[in-house]
Amino acid sequence: MSAVMITKSELLQHWLGHRKLTRKTIEKFPEKELFEFSIGGMRPFSALIKELLSIDVPGLKEMVTGETSPFNHDLPLHTKEELLTKWDEDTTKIAAYFNKINEEQLHDTIKLFGMYEFTIISHLLYFIDNEIHHRGQGFVYLRALGIEPPFFWDRY
Repeated sequence: MSAVMITKSELLQHWLGHRKLTRKTIEKFPEKELFEFSIGGMRPFSALIKELLSIDVPGLKEMVTGETSPFNHDLPLHTKEELLTKWDEDTTKIAAYFNKINEEQLHDTIKLFGMYEFTIISHLLYFIDNEIHHRGQGFVYLRALGIEPPFFWDRY
């Protein structure tokens, strides 16, 4: 018998906590800098958020339905309000799709977007890790702009 370190439900709550913190990070940005500010050739924070929006729900939908769609990070979101609205809509969809994945499927291999072949749990952990990574970039941008980022532990 193997020990369970974290339940599927706990993993979802962990991810949703990160989404709450990323949302707080988006809110901290002034409109102009959200779409234009960058350091060292990195993309603006809005582009990083659009990448996350292009991966999470489409990837989960593919895990649940088996319908493959090409990766597209060029979302037509041009204001902070549009980004936050899409973020909130997708957070609801993440919970819905995530809950349709059976625990037995977590170690099944799937090729997302026709390119990335890993187990479902590996994809899910990547989604979370990628969000943390990009939020860290957002924290650096905020500090460079003289804005205090949210506390990194404030995910609830």
